Amino acid sequence: MSDTTDRYDLITMGRVGVDLYPLQSGVPLAEVRTFAKSLGGSPTNVAVAAAKYGHRVAVVTKVGDDPFGPYVRNALTDFGVDSQWVTTDPKLRTPIVFCELFPPDRFPILFYREPKAPDMNLVPSDLPGAELASARIVWTTGTGLADAPSRETTMLALGARSGRSITIHDLDYRPTLWPNPAEAADLQRQALMHATVAVGNREECAVVVGEASPQEQASRMRERFGLELAIVKLGPEGVMVAWGDTWEQVPPVHVNVVNGLGAGDAFGGALCHGLLRGWDPVETIRFANAAGAYVAARLACADAMPTEEQVRSLLATREEVS
Repeated sequence: MSDTTDRYDLITMGRVGVDLYPLQSGVPLAEVRTFAKSLGGSPTNVAVAAAKYGHRVAVVTKVGDDPFGPYVRNALTDFGVDSQWVTTDPKLRTPIVFCELFPPDRFPILFYREPKAPDMNLVPSDLPGAELASARIVWTTGTGLADAPSRETTMLALGARSGRSITIHDLDYRPTLWPNPAEAADLQRQALMHATVAVGNREECAVVVGEASPQEQASRMRERFGLELAIVKLGPEGVMVAWGDTWEQVPPVHVNVVNGLGAGDAFGGALCHGLLRGWDPVETIRFANAAGAYVAARLACADAMPTEEQVRSLLATREEVS
């Protein structure tokens, strides 16, 4: 779309799947009897979260030629996310993901992405060229770099974004999804050279810039890759954010955790919302923290993404308590 008035606020690309959340908490997967089905995949959930704030959003990903493919497309449409660039792999199956719930801080994940997930077969022709270039924000992930041809396609998308608006690279490093984890550090660094914003937890950031304090990790990423914003997520300790020559650790929003798996995706969608609104970094991270906490207090991920009013209500409640 050449008309910038019609451009997308956000396009995410990468992992998608169907999440099966146990309806019994504190029980090993072998003993769980019932599950709730939900749309899944980190960048897909980020898109859903941003759409909940009223933004024009699309996802670039791939599903299998199976009944879960239409489910993914229909779920995206119901959430207000454009699914026209969700293509179909003729041979591979749409991924299924199981988890276990041991709140407040243990949520093991079991991925069914073998022999390969369709989203790892994204090819350059799957990219929406003009729309990708004109989008206000593009969101890529480290998992998209894990294997070919998604690796080359992700790098092509990042290259097309160099010097354009906001490009967020989520380090999203899951070693089990990499055929060769030793390749991760160099590929993540190459991706960050094209990004304007980096997001990761301490372990993910250590892969790229080494072990250090959160402040040092954020500063290293910002300086080495010329980022406008470097974000290090610290779990129960909040979030470290660096911009310009400034850094700040933003405290967490405490809730009774039910399922922590969706918190990071809710954070990502809220981060995009704050950047699109032009909020300052601290206000943006404060809001994103609250969005993550809102979802962590619920079982579902995509289905639980909040509106701005709900996030601000949570913030107001916590301020009253403090």
